Amino acid sequence: METAPKPGRDVPPKKNRLQAKKKKPRRYWEEETTLTAAGAFPGPSGNKKRNRELRHQRPKNTNFPKKSRISRKPQLPKKSRELRNPEPQRSLSGAQDPFPGPAPVPVEVAQKFCRIDKSKELPHSKSKTRRRLEVAEAEEQETSTKAALSQLLLVEEPGFLEGEDGEDTAKIRQADIVEAVDIASAAKHFDLNLRQFGPYRLNYSRTGRHLAFGGRRGHVATLDWVTKRLMCEINVMEAVRDIRFLHSEALLAVAQNRWLHIYDNQGIELHCIRRCDRVTRLEFLPFHFLLVTASETGFLTYLDVSVGKIVAALNARAGRLDVMTENPYNAVIHLGHSNGTVSLWSPAMKEPLAKILCHRGGVRAVAVDSTGTYMATSGLDHQLKIFDLRGTFQPLNARTLPQGAGHLAFSQRGLLAAGMGDVVNIWAGQGKASPPSMEQPYLTHRLSGHVHGLHFCPFEDVLGVGHTGGITSMLVPGAAEPNFDGLESNPYRSQKQRQEWEVKALLEKIPAELICLDPRALAEVDVISLEQEKKERIERLGYDPEAKAPFQPKPKQKGRSSTASLVKRKRKVMDEEHRDKVRQSLEQQAQKQEKKAEPTRARPSALDRFLR
Repeated sequence: METAPKPGRDVPPKKNRLQAKKKKPRRYWEEETTLTAAGAFPGPSGNKKRNRELRHQRPKNTNFPKKSRISRKPQLPKKSRELRNPEPQRSLSGAQDPFPGPAPVPVEVAQKFCRIDKSKELPHSKSKTRRRLEVAEAEEQETSTKAALSQLLLVEEPGFLEGEDGEDTAKIRQADIVEAVDIASAAKHFDLNLRQFGPYRLNYSRTGRHLAFGGRRGHVATLDWVTKRLMCEINVMEAVRDIRFLHSEALLAVAQNRWLHIYDNQGIELHCIRRCDRVTRLEFLPFHFLLVTASETGFLTYLDVSVGKIVAALNARAGRLDVMTENPYNAVIHLGHSNGTVSLWSPAMKEPLAKILCHRGGVRAVAVDSTGTYMATSGLDHQLKIFDLRGTFQPLNARTLPQGAGHLAFSQRGLLAAGMGDVVNIWAGQGKASPPSMEQPYLTHRLSGHVHGLHFCPFEDVLGVGHTGGITSMLVPGAAEPNFDGLESNPYRSQKQRQEWEVKALLEKIPAELICLDPRALAEVDVISLEQEKKERIERLGYDPEAKAPFQPKPKQKGRSSTASLVKRKRKVMDEEHRDKVRQSLEQQAQKQEKKAEPTRARPSALDRFLR
């Protein structure tokens, strides 16, 4: 009888399936310690039972967070000592990060974006209110830090035209600038010869991508001036006095000889507003959706374009109004008058907010910078003055011009352009929020006709000039803000993005009643009104309800201190106090009536019937 051979002698033993598998190759950045530190085993063990026991075994005295279906805050396990002091992270190649952690933020840069004054201490209020204030302060600090970090992405920097030693930049011509710049910037300088329909008024859209201009003889056109693509061109067969884009480039307001007309970007007339007649100047407030018109009859009209209603029609009582501009900081309208004064208007007031005596003669032009700090005026006395609008309204600088400036315009970076006849002079300052230096002009350019309109293009170093010979686009280095906010004014937005932005802007529209000189005053508490309201309440009730501390009932035992019972006891005490106050007031009134009813004379008189 043959027996089966034993596995240890002639027949080789069968290999284990786990051992028969090929070993997974270890990468050069992996180490054996990483597996052991994570709690995993480097390889399979022959004892399956032992592995199964270790897999199902749990350490003792381990606190696991309880899972709940609804939890306000996520419950996280406590960090171990190894995670509290982590080692510097290594990359895939095994090298250490030379700059671990988040990028440092300078305190000065973060303070620039902070809108909370940390020098003031938090008020001693209730714990819940104080906790909310602390959370709001922490969120504001985090937001300012993120804004400071995102500032690194704003790689564009404003630059100015710098001449050689002793060279005057005002002598540099536009042809020299065009030759020195790149092809894309050189294409932004052009001249439109339109002598048969001039003189022209022009306006750029808020994104700086579209240009609209209208001639005195009825020529109206809009175009994408970057690509030179014409959007629409019409002749209204009537004198055009001013032209303005509304909240987007899809709507256009034209002040014609008789009435105010609204057109779309295809040149189709949408509205004819006959209540705004004989309009001379137009301004648009983008955050309030208000179209402001100044007329020959002396009326200042505010038209809400979102609902199509006139918000206010104010009589300036100063004759013909043909000098008007807006303050971008607080949306206040500045009007120049023939008696040398500039008046500041708001739709909430029927009288001017302030009046500034600027010139000995009539005011010819007014302009306000983008920060709302400085105002430039020119008059018939050939004076060009810079005023401080921060409550003082005092002149900071003045210059006498050989020929008075008929048109003024401020750029986003604080450059001031003045049109004097057929010459345009530009003055520069130290930068944004600084007054321009009037000693020497920054640039000078002579046109082929007299200037009738000036407007700096947003986000582009371009100055648009409308004159009797047509339209001229000048290159002015350092005039515009190089970095734009894509959520506010995006020059490259699509039609869908424009529609979404328009809906959000309508939802965030500011009421016209909030326009005032100092917009920061809206966030302050009117202490005088609170005191007056408190006095009126005391007179109405007959006593001061806040003079005595409110009644706090003591808790009782045996379940008699429920919330309902405490509220009933408080109400009962308040009713009793109110009854006592009313009873005292009635007694005082009765005593006063008795004193009045006492006869003052011994003998009755016929006039006693009137004593009541």
